[in-house]
Amino acid sequence: MPFAKERLVVDNEVLGFLLLCLGISSVISMLLIRLLSARYGSKSIIRIGWFGIALILPWLAVAGTPVALGAVLAAFGAFLKFIDVAANVDAVELERAAKRPPMSGFHAQFTIRECAGSGAITALAGCSSGLFHQP
Repeated sequence: MPFAKERLVVDNEVLGFLLLCLGISSVISMLLIRLLSARYGSKSIIRIGWFGIALILPWLAVAGTPVALGAVLAAFGAFLKFIDVAANVDAVELERAAKRPPMSGFHAQFTIRECAGSGAITALAGCSSGLFHQP
């Protein structure tokens, strides 16, 4: 988001609104995914989510106006929730079949992956900004 803020030259209020687009679309899509998962199965919903993210991800980097970035963030948030909610539906079905609670392990792995990804992006951003270069 700092790169988008700098590229689009927007203030904190507009940036907050852009992040709200992501949140609102996430909430709306969670309501829809429950119905879609019941009808089409969680695996199909996860595939749609991954395909959608693959299509939307490049647009996050090139959206040239705040309106365009808001629309892309809304789509990105929706597709992320496709994966999150459908994966949880899969995990609940697995818990029922296995008669043991593996859900906490799934969430722990998810958190570890998020931390590792955030650390890697932070390190790459630091390298590209010259943060880790010796004078």
